[in-house]
Amino acid sequence: MLAQLSEETPWNEARRHSLRIHDILVGINERYGREYAENTRETVRRQVIHQLAQAGIVLRNPDDLSLPTNSPRTHYALSDAALDVIRAYGSGRWAQAVQKFTDSVGTLIEVYEHRRDQHRIPLRLAIGEEYALSPGKHNDLQVAIVEEFGPRFAPGATLLYLGDTENKKLILDEDGFEALGVSAPSHEKLPDVVLYDDNRQWLFLVEAATSRGPISPKRYLELEEMFAGCSAGLVYVTAFPDFVTFRKFLSDVAWDTEVWLAEMPEHLIHYNGDRFLGPR
Repeated sequence: MLAQLSEETPWNEARRHSLRIHDILVGINERYGREYAENTRETVRRQVIHQLAQAGIVLRNPDDLSLPTNSPRTHYALSDAALDVIRAYGSGRWAQAVQKFTDSVGTLIEVYEHRRDQHRIPLRLAIGEEYALSPGKHNDLQVAIVEEFGPRFAPGATLLYLGDTENKKLILDEDGFEALGVSAPSHEKLPDVVLYDDNRQWLFLVEAATSRGPISPKRYLELEEMFAGCSAGLVYVTAFPDFVTFRKFLSDVAWDTEVWLAEMPEHLIHYNGDRFLGPR
């Protein structure tokens, strides 16, 4: 499908066209009469497209390298080098084209990965460690939480957890959680960012709300249960990139929590409770 070929199309007429997994499945059905259910998209991505990408045959999001990993607009296209080989199939230059691709594939992958790395989001911790997060609004907000919220409202706090959209365990201090009486929790259930302020013995549980919701009453109870044995006081914070996004979730935010807006980093919005910014 990525070469836009059918059974009647000559190989030398192959052309490059970016497609989402959904588009690929629809095209297979239209061109070859083979129907795949929508719930097979992830299987196709992991067991077919992923391997082609590793080999330098297919590129992910070549038209927009800034797209986040989980973007619904994620698309795939043939690399120019692979397209040249496909066009040569059945011709006198086929063997030469294959050899040229094989010799250069390592370099091609390195160049593409370098281009992708240029769009990654840098994260610098106060202790000097540096990370490169995958592109996307969610990770932009997570970096702001660490670099802007932390120094203002949790100065000197230790970062116990931060999950990248590509690597959910990018930063996970299991020993730090254990020391607070919390068995190493599943990264799938943790809030997006967890900061521990040893001076006040407060544990900041921060959700980065971009497309997903805030700390709702339901989420509040889930976190209470997850951290029931924690020796530190729990502080619940929902971070939004801006006021426009916050307005969409105004009625969903749980009471006794804090709201922080990255566009106004020096302020907090307090949702009721008997104390401003602190464990209840």
